[in-house]
Amino acid sequence: MSFNIALSGVNAAQKDLDVTANNIANVNTLGFKESRAEFADVYANSIFANGKTQSGSGVQTAAVSQQFHQGALQFTNNSLDMAINGSGFFVMSNEVGSLDRTFTRAGAFRLNDEGYVTNSQGHYLQTYKANQDGTPAGLGLNTTQPLQIPDKAGEPQATTEVRTGVNLPAKAEAKDLASNPFDPTDSSTYTSSTSMTVYDSLGDTHTVTQYFVKDKTGETAVPPVNRWQMFVFVDGKDAFNDPPVSAMPVGGFNSKTLEFDSAGDLTTATTDFDTEELGFTNGSDGTQTININITSATMNAGAFEVTSNSQDGNTVGRLTKVDVGPDGLVQATYSNGSTQNLGIVAMARFPNEQGLTQIGDTQWRESLLSGEAVSGQPNTGIFGKVSVAALEQSNTNLTTELVDLITAQRNFQANSRALEVNSTLQQTILQIR
Repeated sequence: MSFNIALSGVNAAQKDLDVTANNIANVNTLGFKESRAEFADVYANSIFANGKTQSGSGVQTAAVSQQFHQGALQFTNNSLDMAINGSGFFVMSNEVGSLDRTFTRAGAFRLNDEGYVTNSQGHYLQTYKANQDGTPAGLGLNTTQPLQIPDKAGEPQATTEVRTGVNLPAKAEAKDLASNPFDPTDSSTYTSSTSMTVYDSLGDTHTVTQYFVKDKTGETAVPPVNRWQMFVFVDGKDAFNDPPVSAMPVGGFNSKTLEFDSAGDLTTATTDFDTEELGFTNGSDGTQTININITSATMNAGAFEVTSNSQDGNTVGRLTKVDVGPDGLVQATYSNGSTQNLGIVAMARFPNEQGLTQIGDTQWRESLLSGEAVSGQPNTGIFGKVSVAALEQSNTNLTTELVDLITAQRNFQANSRALEVNSTLQQTILQIR
């Protein structure tokens, strides 16, 4: 019996050494969670045994328990690196269309050749579909989908409307357009101007320039009014002429009238002005027209100011930046100025984390002991927030592990000594004559 007791002690000490060595080996493994060997004594007993004289039957390994306390965060320069600060796991899948889910704390992600966000093993990071306002469309694990970051966004969309808000200076000198015609090449013939970029049906860029001229004819009107003329040019050609007239000749340009009352408020009934067909010759739609909408216009003693300036056209955009918020929202920004919500990083937690089944590559699977996964959004409830450009290091304490290694070694030596003593006693008995 004593042989078996000492042998169980040797096995337990070996198990302790194995667990400690594994912790030390993974001290630099991202997202690794250390384990702890837990032992229980062994008693072989029956209803007729005398409990007062039982010496025990040795030791057994009760469990190797994973310890899921937080590891230190290491900050990086990769915007796809993510660390969970708190409870929760990233949700992964082995294939794009697979419903088989695994879970990890290692957030060293990268793009594969198809634009999907994967880890070093090629497993796909799962996200919830995001609404336009950044909220998740659903929080079920089966509704998650692999995160893909397109390198371009949108299709060419021709500009149909330009929206402008301006403040015109009341103290500006009025121009006599009859004796001194407007000339876009001569700044002395107009008061102020502003420009913006618009797009044709191919996504090519064009420049719209709006010129504002304080018209002297308003002073002679009955009653006098504050009258301004607005000229609009696209790529240097008069947009209110059909066909558009080149800007080089002096005079002959069409304008739209804006009038203000004595309080500086716009009184013109119509603020929507359609251009003529622009006649682009680059292969795009030559019949394109643009509505010039003065969304707001004031006149006061202040300087000329553009209070708003926008248009509804677009071109194909190239990826310029990817951002991940603490709530897991992944946004991509493109060179055409558009921003897309690509998804919300899926998170999962378990009633019993220590019951998860280890499958290697710093990943776990759900098991009967762990309970069913509870899905949620980062930074809500008890789910941890996502730290971007950061990685969670192993939670192994190297100093503690080295001390445990010495302790396990001493236990192994002590149990080996017990085996040796038992062997000596057996030898002594065999030599009795």
